[in-house]
Amino acid sequence: MDLKNGQAIQLHLETKVQQKEENSDFVFDGKGQLVKIGDTLYIRYSELQSDELTEIPVTIKIEPDGIVQIMRGKELHSRLKFSYQKKIPMTYRTPFGLFTIESFTKYLHFSLKDRPTSGILTLDYDLFLQDELMGSYQMKLNFTA
Repeated sequence: MDLKNGQAIQLHLETKVQQKEENSDFVFDGKGQLVKIGDTLYIRYSELQSDELTEIPVTIKIEPDGIVQIMRGKELHSRLKFSYQKKIPMTYRTPFGLFTIESFTKYLHFSLKDRPTSGILTLDYDLFLQDELMGSYQMKLNFTA
C-alpha cells in the first residue's frame, strides 16, 4: 500500500454526543484523502458548517504509538488529542479566547486493511473544562478507497 502521495477515500463518520441531558447524533458522508508519512497516517477531509456554505478542513492524525489527534478548522482551530485511558490537557480556541480542556479516552481502536484500502477508527471520550464534564462523545469513522 503506497500512501506517500495520498489515496482518495470515501468516508462515513457517525458521532454521538451527550451533553448534560441532551443527546445528538451527527452523520457525515464525503470524500477525503489518506496519506502516510513515515509510520503516521493522516485522514483529511472537509465538513460543511451548519450554514452549508463554509468548509471546515479536518485532519485526523493516527500515530504508530496509538495516539490520535483531530485537528479542525482555520480561524477557530481546535486540536484534540487522545490516548487510551489517559487524560490529556490541551487548549481550545474560541471567539471568546483560549480555554484549557482535557480529554479522557475511554475506548480507542483503529484497524487498517490494504486490499482494498479501508479502515475503521472508533473513539469514545469525555471532554472536561476545569474538571467539569462538558460531554461524552462516541465517534466511528469508516473509510475505503
